[in-house]
Amino acid sequence: MTGSARSDHDSPHGTPHDDPHGHDVGEILDLDADLLGEQIAAIVASLPVRTAPVRIVDLGAGTGAGTFALLERFPDARVVAVDASAEHLRRLQHKAEQAGVSDRVKTVRADLNGAWPDLAPADLVWASASLHHLSDPSAALERVRALLTPDGLLAVLELAGPPRFLPADVPVERPGLEDRCHDAADRRVNAHVPHRGADWGPVIAAAGYTIESDRTLTVDNPRPPAGVVGRYALLVLGGMRRALADDLPAADLAALDRLLDDGDPAAVTRRDDLVVRTTRSVLLARP
Repeated sequence: MTGSARSDHDSPHGTPHDDPHGHDVGEILDLDADLLGEQIAAIVASLPVRTAPVRIVDLGAGTGAGTFALLERFPDARVVAVDASAEHLRRLQHKAEQAGVSDRVKTVRADLNGAWPDLAPADLVWASASLHHLSDPSAALERVRALLTPDGLLAVLELAGPPRFLPADVPVERPGLEDRCHDAADRRVNAHVPHRGADWGPVIAAAGYTIESDRTLTVDNPRPPAGVVGRYALLVLGGMRRALADDLPAADLAALDRLLDDGDPAAVTRRDDLVVRTTRSVLLARP
């Protein structure tokens, strides 16, 4: 879906693509795109552009979920994909080459908490799960406003947190485990990333925009592809297990270890009852 607008070793913020404890962040972003790609495509398809954009900036592009949806919707557009991670951008560029659209993609490595590269002008700026990373989102929004052409559009997408996968009664020995993991992760994350979960409408309006749309979308996929969701759940819950080792009771950690043990019949990679549930805020605004 997205990547980081900050440094390569960003602190965790409660979404699956920022765990600094060793799992493959790029793979998580790719799996995220596989499982949530239809929703991204639907959001892109509904963007109220006044004229077809020619130059698009994707802030916090990650491995390219938004970039490629935008390229497909707007065949005459070029996308400048900005991310702090060289590895994310390498993956994105490789995908662009495989898809035959590398001539329409420019990657720019930048930490948006520092000096911004020259990105203007832009007909559309796409910022998915990137604003809450920034130390001063309001200042960043003002910079984005300066990039946009008079009829330009800003699209901001923010997740409430990482997706949930388990039915409420799983695991049987510790029902409600996933909720407790999320609660503990929220407490830890909120101390480091104060802008996560912000009410973005007033923030965007105060930065000099007119809000055209502010809505919350719910993803509830009860039958995701088993192999894909199993691997995704393994990486996300594994990251939580490492990050929350000192925050959860021993019984919860033991139950989580069973879910992460591929040799255990109850492991997430062996289950056929996983779901994908998450919510996403989508705000569309013009300068």
